[in-house]
Amino acid sequence: MREILKAGRHLLELINEVLDLSRIEAGKLALRMEPVALDELIDECVTLVEPSVLRQGLNLSRHVAPCINRRVLADRLRLKQVLLNLLTNAIKYNRVGGEIQITCDILGNGRVRISVRDSGPGLSPQQQAELFTAFHRLGRENSAIEGTGIGLVISKRLVELQGGAIGVDSQVGEGSTFWIELPEAESANENPDAEAGSAARTEEDVGALPPAQARRHKVLYVEDNPANLRLVEQILSRRGDIHLLCSEEPMRGLEMARTEQPELILLDINLPNMDGYEVLQRLQADPATRAIPVVAISANAMPVDVARGLEAVSWPI
Repeated sequence: MREILKAGRHLLELINEVLDLSRIEAGKLALRMEPVALDELIDECVTLVEPSVLRQGLNLSRHVAPCINRRVLADRLRLKQVLLNLLTNAIKYNRVGGEIQITCDILGNGRVRISVRDSGPGLSPQQQAELFTAFHRLGRENSAIEGTGIGLVISKRLVELQGGAIGVDSQVGEGSTFWIELPEAESANENPDAEAGSAARTEEDVGALPPAQARRHKVLYVEDNPANLRLVEQILSRRGDIHLLCSEEPMRGLEMARTEQPELILLDINLPNMDGYEVLQRLQADPATRAIPVVAISANAMPVDVARGLEAVSWPI
C-alpha cells in the first residue's frame, strides 16, 4: 500500500508539472507581478525543506544579509516554486553529510542574484548543456532518486517570464551552484511605467485566461485495465481543475485525442490490438495531436523499457 501511495503521489506530481509546462508553452499561464521580500520568501522555503535536509543528514546554511529588506519584482508563488525546486534538487543530488548554501547578492545593474550551492557530484559541460531539456535526467533515469525531468525546464521558463535569468556553475566532483537573477522592485519603480509594463506583458504575452476558461484542464487516459483506470481517477479527483477522459481502446483514444484536444495524454504501453508505441507514433504523425504531451503509464519499467520509451519521446518545444 505504501508503494502504491508513493507511486500515486509521484504520478500526481508529474501530471501537475506537465500541465504547468503545457500552459507555459501555450502562453496560458498568468503571472501576478509584485514586490516580493526575498528574506521572508527564503525563510519560508527553508522551513519547508528542513525535514528533508535532516533526513539526508545535510547541513543547510544561509548567507542572505544583503537581501534583508530587499524586494524583487516577481510573482511570489512562482518564484517560491522555483526556489523550492532548486533546494529540492540540492537535497536529492548531494552526498551523505554534504552541504547546501543559500546566498543572496545585490548586483550592480539593479538586479538581485539568489544562489543555491550543493556539495554533490557536480555536472560535466555536456550535462550542463542538456540541463534544461524536458524529461532529460542526465543519466539518472534508472537511479533510485525520484524525479520527473521537468522541474528545471519549468523553472527556466518561469524565471524568464518574470524578466529574470537562471543558470548554473558546476565542476565534476566539486558540486553545483544554481542561481537566479531578478530585477529589484525599487529599480523597477524608478521607471513609473516598469511595473505596469510587467503587468501588461503578463496579461498580453503570457495570456491570462478568464476564470471560467481556466477552471478545467482535460487529461486523456488510454488504459484497458479497469483497476488502473480507477486508481488514476481517484488520484486526479484531488484536483478539482482536472477533467479526466478515459478510453479502454487505443483507436477510440486516438479519436478522442483529435476531437477533445486534451492538454495531456496518459498512455498505457500494453494495449489490445495496438501497443502504446504505435499509438504514440500515430499521435505524432497527426498535426491535430502532434503537440499534445504524452506520458507513459506502465509496469514495464526495466532499463530496456525505459530506454525504448525515451527514444520514442518527442517533446514539442
